[in-house]
Amino acid sequence: MAYTIAVAGKGGVGKTTICGLLIDHLCRKKNGPVLAVDADANSNLNEVLGVDVELTLGDLREEVAKAEMVKDSPIPPSMSKQDYLNYKFSEVLIEEDDYDMLVMGRTQGSGCYCFVNGLLQAQLSRISGNYQYIVVDNEAGMEHISRGILPKVDTILLVSDCSRRGIQAVGRIAHLVKEVQMDVKTVKLIVNRAPEEKLDEAIQAEIEKQGLDLLGVLPADSLVYEYDLAGKPTVQLPEDAPVRKALAELLRQLEL
Repeated sequence: MAYTIAVAGKGGVGKTTICGLLIDHLCRKKNGPVLAVDADANSNLNEVLGVDVELTLGDLREEVAKAEMVKDSPIPPSMSKQDYLNYKFSEVLIEEDDYDMLVMGRTQGSGCYCFVNGLLQAQLSRISGNYQYIVVDNEAGMEHISRGILPKVDTILLVSDCSRRGIQAVGRIAHLVKEVQMDVKTVKLIVNRAPEEKLDEAIQAEIEKQGLDLLGVLPADSLVYEYDLAGKPTVQLPEDAPVRKALAELLRQLEL
């Protein structure tokens, strides 16, 4: 079974940047193939990794769900929905040298997608055994995991910035994890963009109030901002970049 790591937090805290650097860290260790899953509706993990995306699982789900409702269905008469989804799934899976990537995307239409979601769940279960690690970039609601579409999670990394609202947001995610009984082994907090890698007393107090387990803090790294402005993938940061070095130390604590 693949070891699954989910990264979650509210928008704008650097969650996707950390997720991309985590994927890069695992690939550099050469401990086995990695599957990167972008499950955030505002998908941009591919930009952090430097990957082009042409088709998402959301696009495929929409196509299959509407196939019987249109005159010129893209599904040949001789193929079932299951067979067609199996055929198209290979187009959605992006294959890189050190990892593969799936982008969940969003569903635009209305109606019930339960049947197609079940097909996607079966596909993901089928391929999950091919990987040592699965890393999932989630939105705050963690919809795909809480609904059982994505594999069972072993570790959740909650990412916040140095704000009370950010800490409160990940506190709500931690509560959701317990509420839906996800049975996660490890739930840890990473505070990103900490000035001088330090937390003030008010933030420390809020972390304690929310009952969060702090793994550590990451510095505010100007190189991340510069790479973003230049349109350069964050995973191309140099080895001595402060955020890369600090994250590697936190991951070592998790034995990753």
